[in-house]
Amino acid sequence: MNPADHTPPVSLNVTQGVLKHMLDDAISLVNLETYSFDKPALNEGLEGLLGLVDKRLGAPDEQERFSGGEYGDVVVRTYHGTAPGRVVIAGHYDTVWPAGTVAAWNPPPHDDPRERLSGPGLFDMKIGLTQGIWALKLLRDASLPHPDVTYIFNGDEEIGSPASQHIIEDAARGADAAFVLEASVDGNVKVARKGIGDITVTATGIEAHAGLEPEKGASAIIALMEFCLEAAKLGDAAKGTTVNVGVITGGSGANVVAGTASAKIDVRHWIPEETKRIDAALNSITPTDPRVTISVTSSWNRPPMQHTAGTEALFQILKTQASRLGHDGLEGIAVGGGSDANFISAIGVPVVCGLGAGGAGAHARYEYIYPDSVPFFTALLANAIASINGPIL
Repeated sequence: MNPADHTPPVSLNVTQGVLKHMLDDAISLVNLETYSFDKPALNEGLEGLLGLVDKRLGAPDEQERFSGGEYGDVVVRTYHGTAPGRVVIAGHYDTVWPAGTVAAWNPPPHDDPRERLSGPGLFDMKIGLTQGIWALKLLRDASLPHPDVTYIFNGDEEIGSPASQHIIEDAARGADAAFVLEASVDGNVKVARKGIGDITVTATGIEAHAGLEPEKGASAIIALMEFCLEAAKLGDAAKGTTVNVGVITGGSGANVVAGTASAKIDVRHWIPEETKRIDAALNSITPTDPRVTISVTSSWNRPPMQHTAGTEALFQILKTQASRLGHDGLEGIAVGGGSDANFISAIGVPVVCGLGAGGAGAHARYEYIYPDSVPFFTALLANAIASINGPIL
């Protein structure tokens, strides 16, 4: 595409003209319930998704399917283009909603002046999957030149992508750019996301009768409380590091000195080196009562998605294409939540997240999208793909 040409290859008129078809496709995916821990449902949902891709794009030029074990399988599909380069489009098909949710779905009334469309998993992120399929379809239907497009469909993102992380990294490695189709934020895209650490702390003390011989006990709960208070102090607002003690369990009864207790701690960070600081600090906390032992297990689930020079270059492509669609105010937002874009960013591929439709309520029983946002973000994605014909830096 000629950068001097101010006419977008895929116009809003085109995407508005197929909006009903896109929404119908998204609803068909919603009706295939794909709870992250329901393997049979995930298999059925993936087959439905692949059937939809076949219907809209035909058979791929390349495809690999990887077992997800107890989680959803991962499919990597590539459609060859008519221009140099390769672009990755990544999206997850699993949701937080168990089987039966669709039948019982009854979102509360609202007074929003904009039309909404609601459904479990629609906002997060079956509308994004649909938009990714249609973006390439519209380019191909118009015989517009575009690079190779590799789709990555995974079924375990909602639980941290334990089976798909390395597959995503391998499939994205060497791409010129990547787009992750999680939801947009107030009409804008995401250029940075915090890294995530999941910390499990276990305290082991000595049980004793709280009334008859409390001195023989060593309270795991008291030791864990001390630990958590110290852990919470490790947050650093200046660095953007947060430490949240989210869950505490322990003890067996009010009249028993607790022998065991555990806590789950969430850590979010912008700076990769913070993981070493946090780990070292957590492992240096010792209980006041030496009879209690503390064990700390750290799982640094997602590295930060950093706002690199490559990401900025990709965002500028999106900004240019947004202007050609009549939207001059596109912004790149940094958010605290993670996604599979974090993995892609960490291997050095320019990536932008949040090109799905606008809306709200991820993981909530009022989850919805704004249908009128779908044409813009679909056209934006299509035109960004068409503008990439090799390295963007």
